[in-house]
Amino acid sequence: MLGGSLVQMSVHFGELAMKFGADGVISPGEVLALRREAWPDGHISQAEAEAIVALNHQLTSRCREWVEFYVEALGEYVVNQRAPKGYVDAENAAWLMAQLDADGTLGSMAEIELLVRVFECAQNVPVSLKDYAVAHMEHAVLEGTGPTRDGGMLEAGNVNAAEALLLRRAIFAPASERPAAVGRKEAEMLFRLKDATLGADNAPEWKHLFVQGIANYLQAYSDPNAQLSRERAVELDAFMADTQARVGGFLGRMAKASPNAFGKVFGRKAPAPDRSEAVGRAYAVTDDEREWLEARIEADGQIDEYEQALLDFLAED
Repeated sequence: MLGGSLVQMSVHFGELAMKFGADGVISPGEVLALRREAWPDGHISQAEAEAIVALNHQLTSRCREWVEFYVEALGEYVVNQRAPKGYVDAENAAWLMAQLDADGTLGSMAEIELLVRVFECAQNVPVSLKDYAVAHMEHAVLEGTGPTRDGGMLEAGNVNAAEALLLRRAIFAPASERPAAVGRKEAEMLFRLKDATLGADNAPEWKHLFVQGIANYLQAYSDPNAQLSRERAVELDAFMADTQARVGGFLGRMAKASPNAFGKVFGRKAPAPDRSEAVGRAYAVTDDEREWLEARIEADGQIDEYEQALLDFLAED
């Protein structure tokens, strides 16, 4: 009975979405009606998610309320609808990429914001989605036009302040290539963007991001254990949910019965590993990183103002 009611709700939601989007415009009041219809139980079904995507493709004008609903609803569906929450599996990643590519281009700010939102909310995502995000963020910054969610504008051919902020959010997000640090693919994207917009009317924020992003890639320490794979997260989730008389169940009962028992049974907590040596090594640019940087700086036979700012920053640091 419950399954039938959920299907009925999804069908009604889809019909409502088609009705609201018939003229290519959606009002804040219509967005509120969809929000109430889709989220009475905090759950977004696949049929509802696909109806939201279809409506977004249908729209020729998108109000701020629509963009916020689209990003929140689809972000929730992609990141948290499969256990364990926070880990995007390969199937959900493939679904998201297919939906975003359905009209042949990642054209709207709603779609770009959704992509960034997934990386900000997830603990980890498949490599395929990380590569997809790098390619599409680069295209959006170079080719995209129109208003951003925060009130700025996407402008083709240059990097403005709003675009620099989007890039910063994307490359430093928890589920990005290298959590809390910049990965090599992201650093290479920054170099390509720099070369493509050299001499354009770029914002000062772009130069700051380029210098900080490349320096972060070369110098920053990144904990290799910061991101669990989804498969490992599933294993740990299942282990700790095991109610049989095994280690997980035993430790759970023990913690509830006597919160201080762990110290008595196992002795003092082992000191946290000392990462100071690893962090110190991270600040030193390796031979491989130096060769990578030199190859990019020497590619056109000259040092431009962005590269000079980067070299000055590294020398000073």
